[in-house]
Amino acid sequence: MTGRVAPGTVGEVMIPVRGGVEAFYAHPVDPRDEIVVGTIVVVVEYHPPRTVYVAPALGL
Repeated sequence: MTGRVAPGTVGEVMIPVRGGVEAFYAHPVDPRDEIVVGTIVVVVEYHPPRTVYVAPALGL
């Protein structure tokens, strides 16, 4: 995470795409969650063109 995700906010996540890295708007899968900057996340849903829903990656 490069931008904090929390209830009522939009965060940012950098995702490897086509040999580069691109920024996407990020929302938590569980709308009550807060995910801090630096957390490794898993993309659960993708909504074109640049929105993803994420959850913390457990055990990584």
